[in-house]
Amino acid sequence: MSQDFKNLDMTMMFAIHDALRRELERIARITARVDEDPRHVLSTAVGWELFKKFLVIHHTSEDITVWPVMQEALAGKPSELALLDAMEAEHAVIDPLLADIDTALADRDSGLERLGGLVDTLYTSLSGHLDHEERDALQLMDITLNQEQWATFSSEQRGRVGQDSVRYLPWLLDDMDAAKVAKILGGMPEPLRKAYETEWRVAYEALDIWGTKAADSAGR
Repeated sequence: MSQDFKNLDMTMMFAIHDALRRELERIARITARVDEDPRHVLSTAVGWELFKKFLVIHHTSEDITVWPVMQEALAGKPSELALLDAMEAEHAVIDPLLADIDTALADRDSGLERLGGLVDTLYTSLSGHLDHEERDALQLMDITLNQEQWATFSSEQRGRVGQDSVRYLPWLLDDMDAAKVAKILGGMPEPLRKAYETEWRVAYEALDIWGTKAADSAGR
């Protein structure tokens, strides 16, 4: 989605959104499989745990450092405040779905029957939210937040990722266009970039977060 942002660098915002969309596609494909119980695949996949963790971190960071600041700055502007309320309401629908899916994964009796519908709802709700945020809310962020406030959001998100940075960065860049990868890495400190290129990416690939390598080997 091409937009002209004059104040804030949205590179990482679009990167996390694209990563979440990528994983949604993978989760939907796993759920649609008929050759293996998707409950077993999802419940044992590192990818499901990473998706949940990084999604919750992203939403929580926005809920703490973005929406409240914007609400204060936009007081008296009902249409803008309604958009912010919609963003928070969409978060409130999406995050509990993760727990509902986990419950279905653990349910040996009727979990499989519920899983497909829950994943469809997650796919629709999260995709719709990301599109809505990119279409309307990011431009409002760009004209409302200053650089310091934007840096606070970024810092909050990094702090919550913490030691999982060794998996977060490779996860974020997984299957990304090479030019976009180069742009993101180019803006990072050299030690971080080298750690990704020499250690983190290799370790992440070895995790085989959705078990695709094992499935491919079994199919040969």
